Amino acid sequence: MPGSVGIPGSVDNTAVRLPLIAPMLATPGTLPPAGQDMRWSYETKHDGQRAVVYLPGDGSVLLRARSGEDITAAYPELRSLGGVLGTTPAILDGEILVLDEQGRGDFQLLQSRMGLARSPGKAARRAAEAPAHLVVFDVMYLRGDLTSLRYTRRRQELEGLALSGPSWSTPSALVGHGELALRASRESGLEGLVCKRLDSVYEPGVRSRAWIKIRNVRTVDVIVGGWVPGKGRLSGLPGAVLVGQREAGRLRYVGSVGTGWSEVERAELAQLLRAAETDRCPFDKVPRVAGAQWVLPRLVGEVRYSTRTRAGLLRQPSWLRLRPDLAPEDSAADLP
Repeated sequence: MPGSVGIPGSVDNTAVRLPLIAPMLATPGTLPPAGQDMRWSYETKHDGQRAVVYLPGDGSVLLRARSGEDITAAYPELRSLGGVLGTTPAILDGEILVLDEQGRGDFQLLQSRMGLARSPGKAARRAAEAPAHLVVFDVMYLRGDLTSLRYTRRRQELEGLALSGPSWSTPSALVGHGELALRASRESGLEGLVCKRLDSVYEPGVRSRAWIKIRNVRTVDVIVGGWVPGKGRLSGLPGAVLVGQREAGRLRYVGSVGTGWSEVERAELAQLLRAAETDRCPFDKVPRVAGAQWVLPRLVGEVRYSTRTRAGLLRQPSWLRLRPDLAPEDSAADLP
């Protein structure tokens, strides 16, 4: 493996120089065929920041993001992880989360922690307000290179480490029963599922078909209350629509949707929006959106999205279709 990493500030002569290992990536897809179900393991897909954890065996720790950036200083609560394996050198793969009240990863909370690697004082303050939690799901090095070992062997080694602490854990993995695992992730409001072939080796930096990620996608009916003009080739057309849902008789803003149309569909939508123009914002609280154009709230559309923010905004929304069969008053809110 090219390159190696030393830990800044290491003084213990038990430390070793660890190889740099880029994280293996999953390919978007669907569940494996039913006949191959027992050849796969199923793990929860978390909504966080990917991190490779370097433990050289001297009590120190180094965290690297997927990009290779050193993010150790951004998460001071994870420093004590450096001593949990004693003098045993290791490289772990995991995801850094900030958990909500239900114990699920909240990406909005995590965003307040990201980008603070060069601001240790601010990172420490944010750690007290929104503590990070590392979920560990693979081990690539343990006294030596494990990347050529099968997933089942690496998983056995990982579970043998019994990594469970105040700011880290090793979530369980389920062999087989993919349909059950996927359904449970949806019912629990989790981001999705990662399917991992039991005989797969660890492929550093590769987006592999041996790991399949399935993102839980939800759909919702929304009311269009405005739009933002596009730029460049989209000049004169909607670059995004501003949408909301009814709550107690009022229209609550739930986000901006800017993808999902063909050229023809975008042009048709532009005509409908111009026909509904108004000077008055229909949302109960005016959203802070630069260049917003308001429309009468009479167009209903169906949108797919991944999750909602704590404020109820749609994350990663994409337009599916107009719903001329629905009246705006039929689009009752399913807000959190």
